[in-house]
Amino acid sequence: MTGKKKLAFAATGGLLLAVAVVLVALYPYRAQTTIASAAGCNMRTDIVEPISGEPQGYVVLFHGLSANKRIMWYIAEGFAAENLRVFVPDLPGHGRTPGPFTPARAQACAESFVQQLIDRRAIVPQRTILAGHSMGGAIAVQTASRIPVAGAIAISPAPMRPGRGVWREMLLFVNSGPLPPRTLVLSGAWEPSSMRESAAALVESNADPTDKYVVLPHTSHVSLIFNPATLRESRQWSAHLLGVETEAATPRLSPLFGALLGIVALSVLVVPFLHELVAQPPVGVSSESASFPKPVHSLFQVTIVSVLCAALLKLGVPLRFLNIFEGDYLASFFLLSGLALLAWNHKLAAANFRFSWRAILAAAFAAFVLLFLFSGWFDLTFSESSLTVPRWLRFPGMFLAFLPWHFAEECFLAPYGSLSRWKRLTLPLVFRAIAWLAMTAALFLLRSGEILIVLLSAYFAFFFVLQRLAVDVVHRETRSAAAAAVFGAILFAGLALAIFPVA
Repeated sequence: MTGKKKLAFAATGGLLLAVAVVLVALYPYRAQTTIASAAGCNMRTDIVEPISGEPQGYVVLFHGLSANKRIMWYIAEGFAAENLRVFVPDLPGHGRTPGPFTPARAQACAESFVQQLIDRRAIVPQRTILAGHSMGGAIAVQTASRIPVAGAIAISPAPMRPGRGVWREMLLFVNSGPLPPRTLVLSGAWEPSSMRESAAALVESNADPTDKYVVLPHTSHVSLIFNPATLRESRQWSAHLLGVETEAATPRLSPLFGALLGIVALSVLVVPFLHELVAQPPVGVSSESASFPKPVHSLFQVTIVSVLCAALLKLGVPLRFLNIFEGDYLASFFLLSGLALLAWNHKLAAANFRFSWRAILAAAFAAFVLLFLFSGWFDLTFSESSLTVPRWLRFPGMFLAFLPWHFAEECFLAPYGSLSRWKRLTLPLVFRAIAWLAMTAALFLLRSGEILIVLLSAYFAFFFVLQRLAVDVVHRETRSAAAAAVFGAILFAGLALAIFPVA
């Protein structure tokens, strides 16, 4: 890359980042943070004060699986604009709250938290609504069925009963009771039909005239919590139950747009950064030292290995000791698949194992810088995603689990220049898609129960595109498959540890 191109990337990225900072700063999320010690759960909790300063009611808001309290800012501020005081805890193993996480413990901690608020007279039950998204929606419903409150709001609640497309192995909670009275259930029109049907069945089976079910158009499972229609329905429900103001101001989505624009800006800035940091004297790999498989052959191998590993993991998850909720399954899959692909292509792996320590260290340093940079930006603007000490302690295991797959990918793509840049980008993405399809098939056909593999697929798809673009730069600058594999595995491990709960 020429100096002019580097300067152009740096200037463009800097300008975009400045705009992103302005968007985030225009309407900052304002909350007091405390630690709720109920039942020893030590949940970090945001308290969003009502606009008037004097609460006319209360909302306890629970986030979903693999989320945290910071992601719920739009809904929380929307309720606060109705002059409601909003409590948003980080459930165990999420955000800054220590683990361990299990669905049962999250439910127990949430219930103890609500009871503690009542005992300390921080909330008045008759003036309180329990609300939540996904897993948090199910928790809100179950807690409201045990602790009498004014009502509940379940935004795309996690399925709580077996049904069409939902098996018992996929449920976070079992033996759920009836829907409590005065419950609003919201679903997105773009959600899987099984989730919509499960949510509708909650209301229909109860046949309580005080309950309501609404499907919001043009919304997915995640976009529901940032959709003005969701906030409008939720505030109308709270106004109906509590008699509060219905014409409250709607929070701006500028911080969300700023956070996303910041990711774009950082991705642009990464290009000249990587070129400068990892540029090394080339480490050559002779194309005559091994027979490089054609893309169709490597795709065949990835398909066979992925299917076999997904079936094998039904018997047990070898990395369960990592205690990352469903992340241990993901790590086990890529570890077994990567080792199998390397064994299948052992001559190719040996030919690419020649590397430079200088290139390895430069790639590792660059990966950690990017990990801190991106996670820091998300942590400040959108989601508390920086790695805590318990997550860092699991980092070596996750990194080593992902390393074989990344090295196998780079071996299939080596030597650099043998494939067009378009193929170097798309071929690994197809590899990942095959792997994800195998794990998804295991969920629905083998009933593996690893539901997060499906729910988080959009996040990982976005990450894989950005990761592969960066890995390709590292491979091109170092001509080292090992350095590129180390770089990619560090980023993958960082994302997995940030997004999966600590179990």
